[in-house]
Amino acid sequence: MKHITTLLIATLILVSCGGDKKKSVEDIIEEGNLTSIREKRGEVVAKQLEIAEQISLLDAKIATLDTIKRIPLITTFEAKAEVFNHYLELQGNVNTKNLLVIYPEFSGILSKVYVKEGQKVTKGQLLATIDDGGLNQQVAQLQIQADLAQTTFERQERLWNQKIGSEIQYLQAKSTYEAQQKAVNQMQSQLAKTSVRAPFSGVIDDVITEQGTVVAGGQTQLMLIVNLDDMYIETDVPENYITNVTTNKNVLVEFPVLGKTMDAKIRQTGNFINPANRTFKIEIGIPNKDNSIKPNLTAKLKINDYTNNNAVLIPQSIISENENGEQYIYIIKDKNGNNEAIAERVIIKTGKTQGNVIEVLEGVSDGSEIIQEGARSVKNGQTVKVINQ
Repeated sequence: MKHITTLLIATLILVSCGGDKKKSVEDIIEEGNLTSIREKRGEVVAKQLEIAEQISLLDAKIATLDTIKRIPLITTFEAKAEVFNHYLELQGNVNTKNLLVIYPEFSGILSKVYVKEGQKVTKGQLLATIDDGGLNQQVAQLQIQADLAQTTFERQERLWNQKIGSEIQYLQAKSTYEAQQKAVNQMQSQLAKTSVRAPFSGVIDDVITEQGTVVAGGQTQLMLIVNLDDMYIETDVPENYITNVTTNKNVLVEFPVLGKTMDAKIRQTGNFINPANRTFKIEIGIPNKDNSIKPNLTAKLKINDYTNNNAVLIPQSIISENENGEQYIYIIKDKNGNNEAIAERVIIKTGKTQGNVIEVLEGVSDGSEIIQEGARSVKNGQTVKVINQ
């Protein structure tokens, strides 16, 4: 505004001077005489200084007569003690203890598959059979020999009890019978491996090998079985949280893909720090009544690692820092009936952050009125006007 006034007055002076026989600025510039141009510039500068001095006098008088001051407008909020829960945010994957690819224990032709994909099965249920290659007949033959050995032993035992025959005959009969029985048991154990049974109750998620295929024991994948009842999330936690992230801590679990959140607890914490990334593992049990949560699903975790029941929270945006690295904010004091007050700078000590708020540990007491909007434009000791809605 002062510059505009100066230009206007200078213009009036130049116009008023045009009434005499003095040459204008344009005329002198057009002549191109350096001496004349410098003289004219000196005249204009002298007039400019004179006008600036007059404007300064006028501004000083206006300042003494003007009763309406320009006061910064600010908004405030009252500091209140409240419960502050800090959450450690991590990401984890859903797992289950009951997820298994079933392999055969016997080599041969997969003669029969009794289940299909999506079918529920119970523990021990027969899922498939493998051709035994005549193993069943061998068991039958061994059983006949075992039966004969048993009969021989029982008769020899009765004679021995009557003191008839020699002890060596009795012991030989007993040894033969026991050896035959063990041979039968061993062969029956091999025969049992031709039957593929469910290791636990669950759902057949995938039938990998079709009926009629030649399978190799311990190598060919037959089918995938899964149980979605006992699900858990596993994740790695930085070692500096080892004292705060403990068993039974509350966890807020979010599944972005499902648009689903739930409350859970840490059911197990690891006892080993991984030297490669300085973390330890935790398990979080999750309910899955509707079977909507699947293995390997990504989950976002918020673990309540810290709680302060009497915390003062302020927006991070109102905090400034001085040349000594100290954090400070502004509060107001001595507020009058016109909502005018004095801004006071206070040094604070902060704690944990959550979102856009931060915990104040020192410097602000409960009930203090803190400047919010306008916090970065006021000065210490400045008069401000509160315009809270």
